[in-house]
Amino acid sequence: MPGLDRTDLELLHALSSDHRATVVALAHRLGLSRNTVQARMGRLEASGAFLSYERAIATQTLGFPIRACLTVVVRQHELPRIRESLSEVPEIVQALGLSGSVDLLVVVACRDTQHLFDVDARILAIEGVERTETSLVMDEVIPYRVTPLMELARQEA
Repeated sequence: MPGLDRTDLELLHALSSDHRATVVALAHRLGLSRNTVQARMGRLEASGAFLSYERAIATQTLGFPIRACLTVVVRQHELPRIRESLSEVPEIVQALGLSGSVDLLVVVACRDTQHLFDVDARILAIEGVERTETSLVMDEVIPYRVTPLMELARQEA
């Protein structure tokens, strides 16, 4: 979100340090009024600054310990329909459109390798999907993070 000022960045930093902090606690920590924090939180939320809270739930907790990345090549003109079909596959936790020789990067969570095989087959069965290649996630080397970017933005502000 362009146009973040130092106070917005401080608020986001405080939230990244303690995502459960209340508006009152954030106001106290930042030396702001509760109304100011509430208004800024509302503006940040409305602007799309916050991702889904689902991101904080580990798939293995739900019984899906196997994660894999599937690269998917599709017929480009069918992408809108393919996107819709992919959204109906509950095991897909994220899908990214890519430039280059691969069209999509699809992240899935599965119960076991047979389940992964079945999910891949369902994706391949979608009309317009030409091929997939599957790689098991062995470890999360760097988890999703934005704190280093916030630090950089705060230094530049």
